[in-house]
Amino acid sequence: MAPLITLRGAAFGYGGRAVVRGVDLALEPGAFIGIVGPNGAGKTTLFRGILGLVPPLEGSVERGSTALGYVPQRENLDPVYPLSVEEVVHMGAYGRLRGWRALARDERTAASEALRRVGMFERARDAFTALSGGQRQRVLIARALLMRPQVLLLDEPTSGVDRAAQSLVIELLQRLAREEGLAVLLVSHQLQLVRRAVDEALWVADGRVVRGPATELLDAAALDRLYESGALPSAGGRA
Repeated sequence: MAPLITLRGAAFGYGGRAVVRGVDLALEPGAFIGIVGPNGAGKTTLFRGILGLVPPLEGSVERGSTALGYVPQRENLDPVYPLSVEEVVHMGAYGRLRGWRALARDERTAASEALRRVGMFERARDAFTALSGGQRQRVLIARALLMRPQVLLLDEPTSGVDRAAQSLVIELLQRLAREEGLAVLLVSHQLQLVRRAVDEALWVADGRVVRGPATELLDAAALDRLYESGALPSAGGRA
């Protein structure tokens, strides 16, 4: 099966200065991958490069017609204009609308289905701001699903939510990858959660990226060696 996104020798950075370089990555349907590493190592820069917000300074990024869905860490909606859960999800279809046209019936049906997929259909008429952190994340995932993505990219989707909510979010992402074939890519600082949840990890450090099985790449002993020596862990994975 052809990769959805392919990076070949890609470097990303700002002002002509590379933060991460030499990145080779083939993102395939059904992949569930975490981007992890020390603070300031370039995780966000790599994530933004894959998303297309930062152009490559070197190498190439091939996305073709792959549809992307993006879930931010948190959504700051103006409380002066309170939106319901379903109204927030409807935003995912706005890119397909022309002018100020209302959502068609099929789009509204798709929005309801997206809410069912994330377990939030019963809260459709509630105010988004009244939800807990974990519930908001699931609504934002539903909004991204309305974009009909093949690749779902998430920025710290479990940050600031309790363990029960973290489990619900992770179980949802695992189901989207394994049962529905979406490629799921998330940035997270929660190493142990990522190790238990994802299939593979991208470790970003010292301007380089290593890819490998999460259980090996994020093994406690390997991480201890990393932080003691500053060297990248070796997992037999590919960059």
